[in-house]
Amino acid sequence: MTFSEKDFLPTTRAEMDARGWDYCDVILVSGDAYIDSPFIGVAMVGRMLERLGYKVGMIGQPDIKTPDDIMRLGEPKLYWGVSGGSVDSMVSNYTATKKFRNSDDYTPGGKNDKRPDRALSVYCNLIRRYFKGTVPLVLGGIEASLRRVSHYDYWSNKMKKPIIFDAKGDILIYGMGEIALEQLTHALACGNEWRDIRGVCYISKEPVAEYIQLPSHQECVDTKERYIDLFDDFYDNNDPITAKGLCQPVDNRFLIQNPPCDYLNEQEMDANSNLPFTRELHPYYAKQGKVKCLETIKFSIMTHHGCWGECNFCAIGVHQGRTIRTRSETNILSEAKDFNKYKDYKGIISDVGGPTANMYGYECDKKLKKGTCEDMRCVDAERLCKVMKVNHSRNINLLRQIRDVEGVRKAFVASGIRYDFITADKEHGYSYLKEMVKHHISGQMKVAPEHTQQRVLELMGKPGKETLVDFKKMYDKLNKEEGKNQFLTYYLIAAHPGCEEKDMHELKRFTRDELKMNPEQAQVFTPTPSTYSAVMYYTEMDPKTRKKIFVEKDTKRKEKQKQIVVKKDSFSSGFAS
Repeated sequence: MTFSEKDFLPTTRAEMDARGWDYCDVILVSGDAYIDSPFIGVAMVGRMLERLGYKVGMIGQPDIKTPDDIMRLGEPKLYWGVSGGSVDSMVSNYTATKKFRNSDDYTPGGKNDKRPDRALSVYCNLIRRYFKGTVPLVLGGIEASLRRVSHYDYWSNKMKKPIIFDAKGDILIYGMGEIALEQLTHALACGNEWRDIRGVCYISKEPVAEYIQLPSHQECVDTKERYIDLFDDFYDNNDPITAKGLCQPVDNRFLIQNPPCDYLNEQEMDANSNLPFTRELHPYYAKQGKVKCLETIKFSIMTHHGCWGECNFCAIGVHQGRTIRTRSETNILSEAKDFNKYKDYKGIISDVGGPTANMYGYECDKKLKKGTCEDMRCVDAERLCKVMKVNHSRNINLLRQIRDVEGVRKAFVASGIRYDFITADKEHGYSYLKEMVKHHISGQMKVAPEHTQQRVLELMGKPGKETLVDFKKMYDKLNKEEGKNQFLTYYLIAAHPGCEEKDMHELKRFTRDELKMNPEQAQVFTPTPSTYSAVMYYTEMDPKTRKKIFVEKDTKRKEKQKQIVVKKDSFSSGFAS
């Protein structure tokens, strides 16, 4: 299968002319090059709007020094949709120790020279500079979603205002926002009121009395305890069933966050997956080089959205939600079969999964009816909720069916796996891991214990190390039975709030003596917006108890924590890593 420019959303005036368009209804601006893939949020938005009959243009990574790129499609009729890209621009541009990243997987050629810092604000300013009094600027994507209330910004070491204020946007769609997007676009097209649409934020001169009144931005600046109060309310009001609206004073105006929009059901998930993605980089950008991300996402399958793991350093639950929404097996198998249409498809599916691969196919019945619980999590450092009946049977059947699809030689599961769910599933966990070991990993399986010290694990929201030991025994046993020599590799975090050098020494001892390996890599903790771990980093308090905790903030000592665990022991050379 080969594609030409007409198979993509237009990104040049010539492509608009070829379609007979005088204007676009919506122009989407992104910090990524235009990659037409279901894994790229702005491409999904564009294809959804196209299906609804709107004329959609796409501008990826516009040059911010000239008007040429931002003006090349003219002015949209309804609104500008502005996104920082698939990754928060500050996370994309800088390491955990604030060193500039030289490479960018979403930029043609791979050189990190196209995505500005704080891309959302930069692009909004760019639009307003060249289009005076223009149509609304609608902010979306992960950078907007995770910065929608007052938040700690690690890179400036300051409390930042809700991003809609700093970017001078008009409307913000948060979370996945598929239903909010459709409703908002329809309202703007018809001239209808949109301020009551669920899943949007906006600025108001007046508060909404019936909404939860958050601490003001100034209170969060002045008092760290008030920032914890704000974040607790923000975090607890992300479920479409239980959430209330939020109202936050910012200077002499108010941020209004309506309750979240509903999640897509299975049929709606399937419909979005059926949109006519080319799974290619648009030819306009392909002339500048390849994008590295296509190596992994082009022939990958997203099986579901959401994650209820609630690791404190991860923002997936806030952005995608804590309830699993799955695609049907029929729809997933159809996608796998469609890969055969591509000339460069070699029968290898890079990934079958989601935020957490083994959450596919089951959910808590109570949560589906009543929403997420107010006073407890589905899983924490101590236990998995008894009401959550972990069941890998549907996932096992899906993987078996994918292997039977014509043309499939190998289907890998490269997404994150929760090993504690495998050990918790007494009926199907062993069978699921057996399927993985036998068919779906390539030499090594990646798991994410992150640490082994109980005090640090509790602050991370991760399970205890005993579960990891039990899982490793099961994994080693299955590899022996299958006659395979496959290893486990471990994601580890250094310098998380609460972690001291002595904890890293204990982590090193555990990996050496218990896991029989020498870690080759560990990452220094990054305080990303909308995570409890970032709250801990900024406040130096445990949000639950409000008691002071140790937080390493010196860059050199952060690196030292990392080096403690990755330094090779002379007697460890024979260990697997």
